[in-house]
Amino acid sequence: MGIIKLNNIRVYAHHGCLTEEGKIGSDYRVDLKVKADLAPSALSDELSDTVDYVHLNKIVKEEMAIRSKLLEHVAQRILDRIFTDLKQVTKAEVSVAKVNPPLDGDVASVSITLKAKR
Repeated sequence: MGIIKLNNIRVYAHHGCLTEEGKIGSDYRVDLKVKADLAPSALSDELSDTVDYVHLNKIVKEEMAIRSKLLEHVAQRILDRIFTDLKQVTKAEVSVAKVNPPLDGDVASVSITLKAKR
């Protein structure tokens, strides 16, 4: 088994329960970790034998573009897409962070993490 990580994917999106969040939007960070058998690609040096991190990044960007009220909801959609699109992935973990959330205080970010396995 091997691990592929995408760290600190930066996205501007419109998630949140407040009407203003849907209109104004905010900055988000997404971290992604997937487990898969990377032995075939380590031997073959062929992209078709591995999990393409370009595809992973595309999934994150597309799912983050769809408005959700909750970070948990968008994270679950990202996990669902990974398992639908990429059959080699056996486990995945995604963290979604809202940068400078609209809270009464000085908070750099809030985040959630979901994990799933096939």
